[in-house]
Amino acid sequence: MKKAWALILALMTLAVPVLSAAEGTNLQGITIRETLPGETELPEDFPEELIVGHTTVTKGDFFTEMFGNDTSDIDVRAMIHGYNLVNWDQEQGVYVVDESVVENLLITENTEGDKTYYFGLYDDLYYSDGTPITAWDYAFSLLLMMSPEIEKIGGKIYRAEHIKGYREYISGAVPYLDGVAVLDEHQLAVTLDHEFLPYFFETGLLLCVPYPIREIAPGCKVYAGQKVDLGGGYGYGIRIGNEDESVEEPVFTADLLRETIMDPENGYNSHPRVVSGPYRLVSYENGECHFELNEYFKGIWAGAGLAGSGSGHTVEYTQLAADGTPKTVTVIKPTIRKVCFRMIRNEEAKDLFEVGELHLFNKATYAPVITELLAEPALNRTAYPRIGLAFLTFTYDWPTVHDMEVRQAIAWCMDREQITKDYCDAYGLVVDGYHGIEQWEYLICSGQNFPVRLLEEGETAGKNGFSNLYAATDEEYEKIVQAWEDLSLDGLTHYTVNTDKAKELLKKAGWTLNKEGGPFREGVDTVRCKQIDDELISLELKMMYPEGNRVTDSLGENLIRNLNEVGITLELVPAPMEQLLASYYREAERTTDMIYMGTNFHSVVDPSITYSADATPAHAVWNNTYSDDEELYELAVDMRRTEPGDIYGYMVKWIRFQERYNEVLPTIPVYSNMYFDFFVPELQNYSITAHVTWSQAVAESMFQPVPEEEPLEEDPEEALEEELEDGLLEMD
Repeated sequence: MKKAWALILALMTLAVPVLSAAEGTNLQGITIRETLPGETELPEDFPEELIVGHTTVTKGDFFTEMFGNDTSDIDVRAMIHGYNLVNWDQEQGVYVVDESVVENLLITENTEGDKTYYFGLYDDLYYSDGTPITAWDYAFSLLLMMSPEIEKIGGKIYRAEHIKGYREYISGAVPYLDGVAVLDEHQLAVTLDHEFLPYFFETGLLLCVPYPIREIAPGCKVYAGQKVDLGGGYGYGIRIGNEDESVEEPVFTADLLRETIMDPENGYNSHPRVVSGPYRLVSYENGECHFELNEYFKGIWAGAGLAGSGSGHTVEYTQLAADGTPKTVTVIKPTIRKVCFRMIRNEEAKDLFEVGELHLFNKATYAPVITELLAEPALNRTAYPRIGLAFLTFTYDWPTVHDMEVRQAIAWCMDREQITKDYCDAYGLVVDGYHGIEQWEYLICSGQNFPVRLLEEGETAGKNGFSNLYAATDEEYEKIVQAWEDLSLDGLTHYTVNTDKAKELLKKAGWTLNKEGGPFREGVDTVRCKQIDDELISLELKMMYPEGNRVTDSLGENLIRNLNEVGITLELVPAPMEQLLASYYREAERTTDMIYMGTNFHSVVDPSITYSADATPAHAVWNNTYSDDEELYELAVDMRRTEPGDIYGYMVKWIRFQERYNEVLPTIPVYSNMYFDFFVPELQNYSITAHVTWSQAVAESMFQPVPEEEPLEEDPEEALEEELEDGLLEMD
């Protein structure tokens, strides 16, 4: 196979793009065209550094989600890590191969159903220190993330059951990971195990960014090429070994990684020096990050629709594809040279803008602050719907909240409509499932977007992605649309305040005693209890929430009072965000029955990880809810095991999962909402959506003097209502 793949690539044109300041042709016959935005002189008092504010603190987990997945840390990762093998395509709604990283792709399938993806990588990819990025770097990343050594230093290892040979390798039965092969410096092969397939978002299984082994595991090397007997076949696997083979003791150890990754001053997790993304981190202190442009960064692939208007700094590479047709790849080059990222409180934003200590406020959610900033004529703003949601999660394995009836009773005591109105006003919508208002599945169920289009006369079907399913005739189109219209979330219970239902549920679950062990007496006793084994358990609950979050202003009247009426007490426990997230991500011992928080989903949500009922450590560690509901888990697994492209089949399974989630309530969904970004007019070409973080959006942004414009005749409030109409179509 190695020889066959090498021969295939030899027959293709291997591109070696070289950046050029003008249109021209390089030695390999690749046409290069560079487009620069118009250069204008900025006012002398305007700072060189873009200051970005966010209400969530960074925890310093800038490496991977193995050590935490705070939304601010995710934003930092998008700044400093790049060249992923695959990317989310907004237009199609699927993962696709990143054409600025992968020059050629070949997919094969054997008789057993294993699928092998052969990647031919460009050879113009570099780290921020100018060293080349090769197939060995991607191989190291995969091995590192699944290594037991990561688990020993407190990380959550990468569950790579989808890679052929993973189980044998991770158990120590064989010395090599058979499902990944490095064929040469720029050729990588990854084999997906047929036992894991089908997987609806199959290409998403190939997500991988390169990490520098010399920074993370100095003295180590990735080895490949040795035949490995897997009992019925041989393969060319990969492993991590000592760079100096004369050294007998393994260099790659937990102690090594504890020093190189977790050191608070110099570890790669919080202070990565050599990176692959558009920016490099130059300092991180007291939760504040400072970045500078990575001069060696090739650019962000524009083909996935991650950028805005296309008027920024772009470079086009045009070459002949394998079939002889011209192929153009466009990348976006960031122009803002310095960026500061810091946490701010909602109430600080207006004053910080006024004194020039804030240029971009990302993801504003608190309605009074949004209203205040909307009234500022000196600020620009953009609104976009949220993929995630706010929710109340349980420490599911605690006896106080393990009964489904207890969680349902709490939901029947929670006035989610009023809580949402108090915090989000008109910019939030109560949701009953595990989704946000901008998730494509929800858009289908709410009738806002059907993934089908009638072909026009003479038109042929294009890419077979989410947004590009086609019908050839009116009859076919109407039949498909009718099928989509029949899908709904009408089977979900909409929990509103009903304390009588809550009381009946608590009685049904056996919470019928008082603190003395006698029968609970309404109007006399304050707390319901239940005898569990040899212990009398009381429903005296605690809920952790982010310190300073104003949602607690509404919880007393709209949750706690109703809980008291049914025999439950609730103590609100404020905690710094770092402590709350550590508790949620199982990095610290849980101290409360519940946590109030929010999440932003990835473009692909796989709840079989979040709600795994698999008790093995590699699975349980990712289950942040501690859920043990087998049916919920099985529905999640069934959902992911849908053939790619079968959107309708996936949607049917997705609805079944939502219905079970809505019944068992491992978390109580509260609301999904609109995000607002406010920014100074000098920050131009800033385009953000639900699928694009601010750190991606600034790639095409620039600092420019504000052009003089005629006064707007349109009422600003009417303009805002028009902007919100699409995203909040169902909110009124």
